[in-house]
Amino acid sequence: MVRFTRFFLLALLLLIAQRITAQATTSRFKLPDLFASHMVLQQQKPIPVWGWTKPGEKVTVTMAGQTQTTKADKLGRWQVNLNPVTAGGPYTLTASGKSGSATLDDVLVGEVWLCSGQSNMEWPLSAAKDGKAEAATANYPTIRQFYVPHVTATEPQSAVAGQWSVCSPQTAGKFTAVGYFFARDLQKTLNVPIGLVHSSWGGTHSETWTSREAIASDAALRPSLDGIGKDGETAVEKAKALTNLIEKLQGTIPAPAEATTYRQTVIADGAWPTMQLPVLFDPKLGDMDGVVWFRKTITIPGNADLKDVTINLGAIDDYDSTFVNGQFVGAVQAYNEPRKYTIPAGVLKPGSNVIAIRLVDTGGGGGFMAKAEEMILTGSNWSVPLAGDWHYKVAQIFPSSTEKGPNAHPTLLFNAMLKPLVPYALRGVIWYQGESNAGRAKQYRTSFPLMITDWRKQWGEDFPFLFVQLANFNSGGGNSQKGSSWAELREAQTMALSLPNTGMAVTSDIGNPTDIHPTNKLDVGKRLAAEARRVAYKQAITSAGPQYKSLAVNGNEAILTFNSVGAGLTTPNKYGYLMGFEVAGNDGQFHYARAEIRGDSVIVKADSVAKPVAVRYGWADDNGEVNLYNKDGFPAVPFRTDTWEMVTEGKGFLIHE
Repeated sequence: MVRFTRFFLLALLLLIAQRITAQATTSRFKLPDLFASHMVLQQQKPIPVWGWTKPGEKVTVTMAGQTQTTKADKLGRWQVNLNPVTAGGPYTLTASGKSGSATLDDVLVGEVWLCSGQSNMEWPLSAAKDGKAEAATANYPTIRQFYVPHVTATEPQSAVAGQWSVCSPQTAGKFTAVGYFFARDLQKTLNVPIGLVHSSWGGTHSETWTSREAIASDAALRPSLDGIGKDGETAVEKAKALTNLIEKLQGTIPAPAEATTYRQTVIADGAWPTMQLPVLFDPKLGDMDGVVWFRKTITIPGNADLKDVTINLGAIDDYDSTFVNGQFVGAVQAYNEPRKYTIPAGVLKPGSNVIAIRLVDTGGGGGFMAKAEEMILTGSNWSVPLAGDWHYKVAQIFPSSTEKGPNAHPTLLFNAMLKPLVPYALRGVIWYQGESNAGRAKQYRTSFPLMITDWRKQWGEDFPFLFVQLANFNSGGGNSQKGSSWAELREAQTMALSLPNTGMAVTSDIGNPTDIHPTNKLDVGKRLAAEARRVAYKQAITSAGPQYKSLAVNGNEAILTFNSVGAGLTTPNKYGYLMGFEVAGNDGQFHYARAEIRGDSVIVKADSVAKPVAVRYGWADDNGEVNLYNKDGFPAVPFRTDTWEMVTEGKGFLIHE
């Protein structure tokens, strides 16, 4: 066991050393990973191209009939700005100096969009609704993605790993689903290459994507900077503590050769610890990323029909390989995708059978995300529930277990996953985030615009910034009666539209009340693309739904007017009934209300409210029943007309964390 603990610690030390070395000044001629064959460059703007070589060395860059020269500074960094180029290609870009050169082929010029946020932006096309079918026909060679791997840093970095992928049936499944549908829809209109720079991380808050300078400029956020670099335990100490915890639970971590036998039927697992599934195992195993084996012995009735048997495990975080009686029955390498495998004939037998699952957690939470009833083995005339106690054993601990999580401090993802992208020329940003800030939604009114403004300052331009409003999800049963942090977060997002060149896609109607990751990414991408056409490309279209404008009261009727009415107000309800509206009188108590469309207004009333003073629409965590649209097909923005106290009042970054 000492050998494996030492191996883990040595690997961790090597990883740290590599991170440090990667940031050191180099005398080798090098371009950032962003500049590579198959890249997409932004049209109609100056094109910054940069890299590193020996200090003072002359560097020449050529592309599209242009030649630019410069000299590297005292740290070896150089940069040229090519003159704007119209959409087209493919081009060849060459950069050369005395110390070396680079030749990039198949370079396209078109529209470049940065895709960022948390898990709903990170969500791959393969796991989206109809994603496998979509990927199978994704023959779009002029749509390309640069993927930025997960990494944190306490100081701004100069480079980031990553690579460009050309969209094809073989690669599209790994594209950000929202970004893919956004790009595909946009390309239909613009008919130019589209480049997606994908830098996102599930479960992250906005403050980790914001620079130290911006955080320091906000009095409420500034104290959160104090803890950066003062974590107490070193990574090596954390690795030792985690290893000790695992050993206390299960004994020694097995050798790799031993772990490969855990799929077999005859394994003495009676002494292994147990865990009641389904569950995310991080609370029990600490913040561990790695490999865990789960085993369970089940009994199948003697009269069971053993043909056409399926095993359902529900959604798993992250990857699994599943074995029954030692035989492989299926695997999925995708986060949160339900597992359902057919067990071949002859594998099962009446009486005792062994199920073994090799689960790989690559980061963040890990384990089984299903409901208990979803874990089941099913035949034609029988079933065996699989929820309950399973034996488990940790087989491997990844070095990432002891690295700082992305939310440990502000600025960590800005430093590592955003700053290295500056000043790559962009058209704009699409952003899908907010779930992790919902607990302090009122503060998001300032922290979100702060981040947007910060990014624009980094690039030196007020580029379009388009974002997705939170979908319907029953986070905590919040509503007008007891307060809703998700409704308040949506309000904060709406308020960010006061910034210039912003747009918002409303998704209250296409979420999933029981899944924070709704799989309908097609409509999200299409709604963002519509906003891009209006905001970024100045097309005179209606690209968003009705937004509250004014309230007037006539007797017991509240009369609402809206902006962005487009071709007129409508509802898909065949009886014309509007849902999601509430009214309150001076007592502040909201009552569900009847609502109807009259021309370009909505009339709201409730028998129990004689004189309305406030109206709310879609004010709940799960607000999926809302059904007011404009005739252009876009849903109305949830809103409230009152300014009464919020449930996230006083909830700040330090308090929340």
